[in-house]
Amino acid sequence: MMQKTLVSSLLIALCATAAARTPAAGPNEAATARHYAALVAGTPKTAELTLFFTQMPKGGDLHHHYSGAVYAESYVDFLDKRGFCVDKKTYAIVTDKAAVEADRDKPAAARNCLTGAEVYADDGVYRELLQRWSTKDFHNHGAIQPPPDRAFFSTFSYFGPVADTGNFHDGLVEIKERAIRENVAYIETMYKLAPFVADAGFDTDAWKNVDDDAALNARMRAWMTALDRDPKFVATLSDFVAGIDKETAGIDDERFTMRYQLYVLRLLNPSQVFSSMVSAFKAAARGGRIVGVNIVGQESRMVPMRDYTLHMKMFRFLKSVYPDVKVAMHAGELALGDVRPEDLQYHIDQALNVAGANRIGHGIDLAHETNAPAIMKAMRAKDIPVEINLTSNGFISGIEGDNHPITLYRKYGVPYVISTDDAGVTRHTLSNEYVLFASRYKPNYADIKKTAYDSIRYSFLDKDAKARLVRQLDGRFARFEADIAALERTAVKH
Repeated sequence: MMQKTLVSSLLIALCATAAARTPAAGPNEAATARHYAALVAGTPKTAELTLFFTQMPKGGDLHHHYSGAVYAESYVDFLDKRGFCVDKKTYAIVTDKAAVEADRDKPAAARNCLTGAEVYADDGVYRELLQRWSTKDFHNHGAIQPPPDRAFFSTFSYFGPVADTGNFHDGLVEIKERAIRENVAYIETMYKLAPFVADAGFDTDAWKNVDDDAALNARMRAWMTALDRDPKFVATLSDFVAGIDKETAGIDDERFTMRYQLYVLRLLNPSQVFSSMVSAFKAAARGGRIVGVNIVGQESRMVPMRDYTLHMKMFRFLKSVYPDVKVAMHAGELALGDVRPEDLQYHIDQALNVAGANRIGHGIDLAHETNAPAIMKAMRAKDIPVEINLTSNGFISGIEGDNHPITLYRKYGVPYVISTDDAGVTRHTLSNEYVLFASRYKPNYADIKKTAYDSIRYSFLDKDAKARLVRQLDGRFARFEADIAALERTAVKH
């Protein structure tokens, strides 16, 4: 009973806030709030909410994967630019130019490899490709299909050859233009896997010393020093950063800003993960358009589960070397049944308290974490937000509605932002994420507006860039609220 009382007291304390005085809403803001309230009252009016949020300025998208944001149709377009083709039996991309040319010399009936134009010309092939390269039609057809998480993560292996080479700028332009049409001013995208090298000796030592912090830190420091002195590693990193600068040139303008996180892949061996982290931290520490580091890869797979604590200690070590580098981290993207129950109990906790994450991505296993009340208290006290991805969490993990921990994060005052994750794969928009948020959880208009501003506040931009985007957002909201007030006046009353 005493333990329950202490937990209850802690949770109540999380909600206790000093009363804040806010300026009175102007007439257009008040009219917009009334209009929005009518849309979520009772049964939510989702068509009208879609209209509302498509027009509403949404600030930024902070949990965003570049390769998963480009639509499959665009990857088909990239095929012909690169001289590749699609195997019509496996739907894999063929990149061997000799094999492509050899197939094109065959009679039409014997050909197996299709150009992008030929994919579009065959509706059966085109529809099947979309179902493999994205989640299109997953819930509206009766074919035998893999489970949702496998369907989602397998898409990247299909379009990877045209996502990872030669088409970066075109993909960024697509993302930018879609964002502008959707009234999104900022995207912070997980852009590229940071360069890495393998070292079997480091792998052995890391696994051996995972519970010996002093020995592990000494081994990491020694190898980082060796990497610093390795001309090939240094040159590779310099070329990598220069390539990003070239690919991203011209994306920013007065309407739109994009910044880039480098990521490490948690599916690799320790030496590859650590050297990739070293590359990412070094690149981010240089400043410029690279603003942070992340870790990606399906969290429930064997290697990420085995090495989770080791990865968190690697982040802790590099944060001690580069304290100003920002880290956003996929943590707790797990649902009951994905792993053993005890493996649901510590991922967010370690991301915060071992790795020192500045933002938490997903965080959907919160209710299962042993220290859930303390996690929420720490996130609130340290102003560490969680990135909420409603479509992704629902599709991949089946976590939605009242089962989604956004209900806990909001109830106990944890900061949060609304984001898309992989909108090209799951075929949605940031506007749709706001529709889901509003229709399921019915926040008031002030909460909605604060969420949009928080997407700038919690970005990894510098202070001046944040101030510029906030001023821009002020103007956008003023225009939006004037338009909604005018629209409301023209509505036919029933």
